[in-house]
Amino acid sequence: CEGQQTEPNYFLGFKKLIEENPIYKDMVLIEIEPCQAETMRVIGMAEDYVKKNKILKGQVWCVYDKDSFPAEHFNGVEKRANSLNKITPELQYHAAWSNECIEFWFLLHFAYYTANNHRTEYISFLNAKFKELGIGKYQKNMNDIFTILMEYGNPKLAIRYAKRIIKDGAGKTPTEIAPGTKVYELVEELAKYLPEEVKIQYLEKGN
Repeated sequence: CEGQQTEPNYFLGFKKLIEENPIYKDMVLIEIEPCQAETMRVIGMAEDYVKKNKILKGQVWCVYDKDSFPAEHFNGVEKRANSLNKITPELQYHAAWSNECIEFWFLLHFAYYTANNHRTEYISFLNAKFKELGIGKYQKNMNDIFTILMEYGNPKLAIRYAKRIIKDGAGKTPTEIAPGTKVYELVEELAKYLPEEVKIQYLEKGN
């Protein structure tokens, strides 16, 4: 994760539920590494982590935002991941990007949103929504963001909305899909291992 707290806090919600799920206990292991680095440095640090820990098999997900970083850096992560995946089929890298930021993924839990506004608008949207729900103000490093989005938002709809946006942007680079996010791909992957009563909030029947 590019972020130090916002993204790790969100994905810790999945980690906790999955690793406590008796079906997958000691079978599915999730490591979350905040790296406080931008775009290309995120995948570079992921590669270093893989080498250092001698990881030969599994999935490596790079979670990062567009923010104000140059297009070639933002688009470059997917290119690098694709080239690495040809080398070691057993170890696959994935780019879970958000344009402009992870908050876009969060707001899709509440609405279908396609206006290419600055990221400050996403925070304003979440603040208004949280206030309406009576849960205070959206904070960047909230510990309970996973629970809030699951209990007050609609993860299944968020996935559907995010997919529609990516489909509508077919043929475009990540930078050109604004706003957009591929975080849903990681969420779909993790949701497979959630306890059944939680899984139904994320995945369509048959997934």
